[in-house]
Amino acid sequence: MLKEQLEDVEKRIQAACDRSGRRREDVTLIAVSKTKPVSTLQEAYDLGIRVFGENKVQELTEKYEALPKDIHWHMIGHLQTNKVKYIVDKVDLIHSVDSLRLAETIEKEAEKHNCHANILLEVNVAEEESKFGLKTNEVIPLVEKIAYLPHITVRGLMTIAPFVDNPEKNRTIFADLQKLYVDIKKKNIDNVNVSILSMGMTNDFEVAIEEGATMVRIGTAIFGARNYNI
Repeated sequence: MLKEQLEDVEKRIQAACDRSGRRREDVTLIAVSKTKPVSTLQEAYDLGIRVFGENKVQELTEKYEALPKDIHWHMIGHLQTNKVKYIVDKVDLIHSVDSLRLAETIEKEAEKHNCHANILLEVNVAEEESKFGLKTNEVIPLVEKIAYLPHITVRGLMTIAPFVDNPEKNRTIFADLQKLYVDIKKKNIDNVNVSILSMGMTNDFEVAIEEGATMVRIGTAIFGARNYNI
């Protein structure tokens, strides 16, 4: 079952790349494994998956200890400042930075753990009240402040688009984030190496790829519906 679902996702990613004239290797598939047991992640690993995304710090640290060490872990959920110390030296990328306070905490903990943190700024492009993230006009001023923190590099932007019945409704959301991404790149800010656009999930990742996503975060299409009762 997992093998077939992964193959289907791969075909859909490839088709979206073909439609938009992009190379498949320019899009990283993040397997979103929240609430899934270690055995399921091991099965995905055995099928070739090496990049996993987790929403909760405790789940990420437990799975980090239990699974092979060549896995690239991504923290994609909201990150509280008091939890940064548990994951700063374990993750390749933190997708959900949305304040200077959080960035400063990551800086402090990265220095303590003698590591470097790669981060994305989470942008609430649709300005949904129920979601975390910066407004688009807050992003560049924050990038300019974070640029002075020596143990952090801003690598790009992330958004969680609204859940919609028709993925086309999110095309403008993804296009707006891509424009902002280009604007940041043009500024050539020191210590800012913007190359990542994390956008698109099971419901809309093909549209996101067509609009420039370099990372897509896919859970349900790979692993099936989540079990929230564990």
